[in-house]
Parts: sequence; C-alpha cells; structure tokens
Amino acid sequence: MPAAPLPPLLMGLALLIVAGAGVVRGFAGFGFSALCVAGLSLIVSPAVVIPPVFVLEVLASVSLLRSAWRDIDWSWMSWLVLGNALCIPLGIAMLAWLPEQPLRIVIGALLLVAAVMLRRGTKLALAPTRRARLLTGLVSGWVNGLAAIGGIAVAVLLSTSAMPAAALRATLIGLFLFTDLWALGTAAVLTWGTGAPTELVGPDMLGWVLWLAPAMLAGIVVGQRMFRGVSPEVFRRRVLDLLTLVALLVVVRAAVG
Repeated sequence: MPAAPLPPLLMGLALLIVAGAGVVRGFAGFGFSALCVAGLSLIVSPAVVIPPVFVLEVLASVSLLRSAWRDIDWSWMSWLVLGNALCIPLGIAMLAWLPEQPLRIVIGALLLVAAVMLRRGTKLALAPTRRARLLTGLVSGWVNGLAAIGGIAVAVLLSTSAMPAAALRATLIGLFLFTDLWALGTAAVLTWGTGAPTELVGPDMLGWVLWLAPAMLAGIVVGQRMFRGVSPEVFRRRVLDLLTLVALLVVVRAAVG
C-alpha cells in the first residue's frame, strides 16, 4: 500500500467525502463524480483528484453494467458517445492548462448551475432529435473532461425526454464507463511528458485510487441499503441541497484565494 497522498487529518476528510459520494451513487445512480470533485477540491487541486475520480467511476460502472445492459437506450447512447468523444479532449486540455484558482471557480459555478437546475426541476425544451442528442453529448463531454460532472449534465439535458427511469439509469451507467475510460486515455496523451503545468495521469494517481476505492465501495453498499427504506424524491432533494452548498464553498474559496 503506498503512502497516503495527504496528511492524516486531510486524508480522513477525503475518505469521508468519497464514502459520502459513494452512498449517493449507490442510492441515486449518479452524482459520485460531482460530489467528489466539489468536496475534494476544497483541500487539493481539482487537476489532482479528477483523474482518480474517473478511475473510481469506472470501477462503479463495471460493477453495475451487467444488470443495466438490457435497459440501455441505444438511440441516445450512440449520439452521447459521439459527442463525448469529440469534446472530452477539449475539457481535458482546459483542465491541464488553466491556472488553479480560475479552474476552481469554473468547476464550482458549473456544479452550482447543475444543482440548482435539477433542484428546481428545470425542463429544457429539447426534442429527441439527432441534433439534440448530439448537442447533449457535446455539452456533457466538455463538462465531463473539465469537471467530471458530465453525468449530471446529461441528467439535466434529458429531463424532458420520455425515457423510462430504468433506461435513463442504464444509459448513464454505460455512458460513464465509456467517458471515463476515454477521458483517462485523453489525459495521458495530452499531458504525459508534454510540459503541461499538471500531469494528469501519473504514478500519484494510483495511490489516490488505492486509498479512496475502499471508501467508495463501502459507501455504495450503504447507499443501496438506504434505497430500500427512504423516499427517492426526498433523498434526491437532500443530495442536491448538499451539492449546492459544496459548490458555493468551492466558488467562495476560489474567489477569496
């Protein structure tokens, strides 16, 4: 086991954040990346934690994909994959080269907008055309590469579709697996040995994953158990309230810094 990437107190806080995000993922099926990036960005640079979060999302998606495969809506999935493939490199490049404080503000603002839109039940007038599906993929790909919240972006943009809940959840699980693997590969190509201010994929990433993965898996188990006894709508509102608060903290800290 490699040495902890943070001092004991900060590492304990990071594990609590990841475990809490795992609870949300196990219960709601999305939100892990957004909560992790928002919370961990309070104690370390976003560029340090986003690649490990991609790996953790891959682990979570692999564990859920078998049961979700039959419910995937492929008419949406194909266009979402194409849009993400095109725009994830743009978000990754911005993540690697932007100064840290502006990056914190961008991520916090994106999280805040997404949380408020979902909390208020905002409906976007997007017909399920090919153009709308591609646009959804492009937007979520850029947001996913920059801030690892592409899943929430998709959830917002699909809020007007008639897709059944099971199909939406399954499509997101399949999309997460592709986008996170694609983002990791893109990050390695764009930043490994190129002189970028932050090398997004490197030896330090493995240490983060090994330390954080057990906390995430434990949280997922707890979240799955909580799902049996709590109203999904009430829990969803509480998750979005928490996300809004954390996003505000990220923006305030970046502005003060």
